[in-house]
Amino acid sequence: MDSADITFVILTKNEARNIGACLASLPKGSPALVYDALSSDDTATVARSAGALVVSAPWAGFVLAREAAARLVNTPWTFMLDADERISPALAQELEHLQPDAQTGGYSMPRRNHFCGRWIRSAGWWPDRLVRLFRTGHTRLVARGASSQGVHETWLPTGQCHDLASPIEHYSYDSPAGYRRKFALYTDLEAESGRATFAGVIGAWLIVPARFAWYWLRRGGILEGWRGAFVCGGNATYPAVVATKSWLRKDQGERKER
Repeated sequence: MDSADITFVILTKNEARNIGACLASLPKGSPALVYDALSSDDTATVARSAGALVVSAPWAGFVLAREAAARLVNTPWTFMLDADERISPALAQELEHLQPDAQTGGYSMPRRNHFCGRWIRSAGWWPDRLVRLFRTGHTRLVARGASSQGVHETWLPTGQCHDLASPIEHYSYDSPAGYRRKFALYTDLEAESGRATFAGVIGAWLIVPARFAWYWLRRGGILEGWRGAFVCGGNATYPAVVATKSWLRKDQGERKER
């Protein structure tokens, strides 16, 4: 596939420290569109200096922002990327050799998630396969829950979807504190569309030990040492934290109406 046929779309909000390396990882000759949520740092300046087209718009949530950015693409193919992700050299080479037929609508690829300087190969974090490359204008975005924030979205291309072997590199968590910040943000956003009951909250917390054991033992988190314990703890408690925040929001809303 000609690199000029793929536009890489990257959503940003104060990503000056990441966007340069992200753009540098793209295949040579590929257009880059940075859809920036009015960053207060040098994100836009860094992106423009790297040759990217920068479009600034107020933040409207992940789903609406991704859909709006995708509509601006005028190449045959769109590749959705995050600022803390990189196209691995192997993936760039694999993209170059793609020869999609008329029935092909998209491609998925694995993602290597790095935590505190190490690739986490277990605990449910690998292969973390995602659809990121699809024919422009021939896909729809589906998010978990009804919120436009759409923390966990899936692109559903029209046509056949094939698996690529080479990974995206994901450098989202460079410290435990960074992980906790994103954990708090994502659970807040996902709780917005939740409808948890008090009984549901209790039930969610009761199964946390079983979930931790599943990720720690059955999914191999134990092999990652302290990093694995941290990741498994986050995986185990995530649904319970979302349920708790959702119930608290609902309870507070009902009290205000009284």
